Amino acid sequence: MKTVNIGIIGLGSISEFHLKPYSKNEQARIYAVCDLNEERAKEAASLYNAEKVYTDYNELLADDQIDGVSICTWNNTHAEISIAALNAGKHVLVEKPLCRTTAEAAKIQEAVEASGKLLQVGFVRRYDPNAQMLRAFAEAGEFGEIYYAKASTIRRLGNPGGWFSDIERSGGGPLIDIGVHVIDLCWYMMGRPKVKSVSGNTYRKLGNRAHIQNLSRYQAADYDAKKNDVEDLANALIRFENGASLMIEVSFTLHASKNESIVKLYGDKGGFEIDPEVMMITEKNNTILNVHPQTDSSGFQFEKAFQNEIDHFIDCILTGNQPISPVEDGLEIMKILNAVYDSAAQGKEIYL
Repeated sequence: MKTVNIGIIGLGSISEFHLKPYSKNEQARIYAVCDLNEERAKEAASLYNAEKVYTDYNELLADDQIDGVSICTWNNTHAEISIAALNAGKHVLVEKPLCRTTAEAAKIQEAVEASGKLLQVGFVRRYDPNAQMLRAFAEAGEFGEIYYAKASTIRRLGNPGGWFSDIERSGGGPLIDIGVHVIDLCWYMMGRPKVKSVSGNTYRKLGNRAHIQNLSRYQAADYDAKKNDVEDLANALIRFENGASLMIEVSFTLHASKNESIVKLYGDKGGFEIDPEVMMITEKNNTILNVHPQTDSSGFQFEKAFQNEIDHFIDCILTGNQPISPVEDGLEIMKILNAVYDSAAQGKEIYL
C-alpha cells in the first residue's frame, strides 16, 4: 500500500486540524513541517514524528520525497505558495479562502492546469457528514429546484485580532474568514449555479472592542487590538443566472444578544436547514412534515469534517480523482467575495 508523504506549511492554530487527521490516515505520512518559527516547527515535528523541519517553504518544496502539501499560512501567501508547490510537482490542499483576489485565483488555476497536479480548496463544510447526506438528497431531487438560500453567521464579540484583522494579510474581515464557509456551503448545495450579480454592504463601526470585560473570546496568537482595518459586518444579496438567490450576513462583532449561525435552503418540492441543526421540510399526504434525520450529530461535526477532507485529499492523490472542492470552485467563490467588497466600496450592484 503506497504511502503519501505530506509537508505541512504553516503551523498556526488551523494546522492542528490537518496534522491530526493526517496522523490518523494509514496511507499518509507527515514527512516534513515548515514554519517561520523554527521552535514551533520542531515541536510539531516531534509530536507528529516528521522527519524534516524547514523554516523556508522553498526548501521544503525542493524535497523530492514530498508528494503533497497542506498550506496553512496567512491568506496573503496562499497564491504564492500554492503556485510554487504546483510548479514543484506537489499536490496541494490549501486552507480557505483560496487566496485574496480573483486575479490571484486565476493564476493559481493556470498553475494547476499547467502542472497537471491536484489542488483541493479547504472548504471543510462540504466534507461534513450531514452536508454530504443533504447533498445526496438534493441530487436525488428530494427538494426540487433550490431557488433561495439564506445564511447568517453572527459573532457578537469575535474579532480574533492579529493577522485576521490586518487586511494586507487576511484580504478582509468576517466575510472572507467565516462568511466564505457558509457562502460556499449554500452555493455547493444549490448545485453551484453561475453567479449573475452581487450587491453588498460592509460596515466598520465597532472595531476590535478590546475594552469589553467579563466575556471571553478567541484571540489570534499575534493578537494586537490596535491593528484593525477590516469590516465588522458584511451582508450581500447574490443573484444567479438560473434565477436563484442567496442572502448572506456575517459579523466579527455586533450589538447582538448572542452568537448565531443559520443556514437554510428552499426548493419547490421541499427545504432543508443545516445550521443550527439539520432538518428537512417536505409535504406528504397533504401534510407539512419537519423531518429530523437520525445521524450521529444534528450539527456541524468539526473533527469528522476535517478528517473527511484530509482523507479525500489523500484518496485523490492515490486515485487521480478530482476533489469535490477543486480550484475552479475556489475561483468562483473568490469572484463572489471580491464582488461583495467591490459593491460595498462603489455603492452599487456588481455584474459578473
